[in-house]
Amino acid sequence: MSTYTQLIYHFVYSTKNRDNSLYADHRTDLYKYIWGILNNKNCHLYRIGGLSDHIHILTHVHPTIAPATLIKDIKLASSEFITTNQLFPDFTRWQSGYGGFSCSFQDKDRLIEYIKNQEQHHMKKTFKEELIDLLNEHGIAFDEKYLL
Repeated sequence: MSTYTQLIYHFVYSTKNRDNSLYADHRTDLYKYIWGILNNKNCHLYRIGGLSDHIHILTHVHPTIAPATLIKDIKLASSEFITTNQLFPDFTRWQSGYGGFSCSFQDKDRLIEYIKNQEQHHMKKTFKEELIDLLNEHGIAFDEKYLL
């Protein structure tokens, strides 16, 4: 029998200390680079977006890839890409953790729109408030002192 999967994840992670270093003029370059990483790992990117201090990725993850390994690879490679190409002069690195949320196929279109509209969304909520909402929505216990 063949293997059939639909493993959709919504990943969210921030710059170190939530520094506002991902300037809008080069974010598209970063997003294209991350799309290339996902493509090379046989993952299908549905949407990527964010603001100056964080990124959202909605992607199908190939069943041979552990989500933690995928995010580690994206962070390492994109950090090197940013540094080598001097995309964001104030970028130091990514935060050490991430949020990873499994999603149903039925929620895909809603999440694509959510990621598309990050600028409007963050006129009302901070990244921390957004992360707390995501953790609560997915029933994940957390200690707020670790949400730097």
